[in-house]
Amino acid sequence: MNLSYNVQLKRLAGNEDIEIPRKMSELASGFDLYAAVTEDLILHPGQRALVPTGIALAMPGGLEAQIRPRSGLAFKHGITCLNTPGTIDADYRGEIKVLLVNLGQEPFTISRNERIAQMVFQIVPEVELTQVDELSETVRGAGGFGHTGTK
Repeated sequence: MNLSYNVQLKRLAGNEDIEIPRKMSELASGFDLYAAVTEDLILHPGQRALVPTGIALAMPGGLEAQIRPRSGLAFKHGITCLNTPGTIDADYRGEIKVLLVNLGQEPFTISRNERIAQMVFQIVPEVELTQVDELSETVRGAGGFGHTGTK
C-alpha cells in the first residue's frame, strides 16, 4: 500500500538560493537537507554546531520528520548528527536546524548549499498510556543493556 501525504515547505527569506530537500535516488527514503549558512562554518574535531537549513515545514497531524546523518559524511569525515534522530513535530513551524558534530580527526568546512543531513518522514501512531500496578511477564523480563551477550 502506498500512502501519500502533503507536506508544505516554506523557503525562508534570504534563502532563495538554497536547494529544497530532495531525494537523491528513486527509492531513497530520505530527503537531503542543505546548509543555509551565510559563510563557511568550520567544525573542529569535537565541536558541534546548529546549522540552519533555510526552510520550515507544515505537516499534517500523524506525521513527524526525523533528521538523520548522511552516511557519506559520517564515514568519510566523522560528521554526524547529535540527538539522532532529531524529531520535527507536526505542529512546529520554525526553521529546521541540524545539530552537527565533528567526531573526526580533521576540521571540516560546511559551505552554503552543502548537503548536511537527511530528513525521513514517519507515521506517528495514536497511543494511549494506561497506568497499571503490574506488567505482564515475559521471558526477557527486565533484562537490558547487553543482557543477551556481548557478541
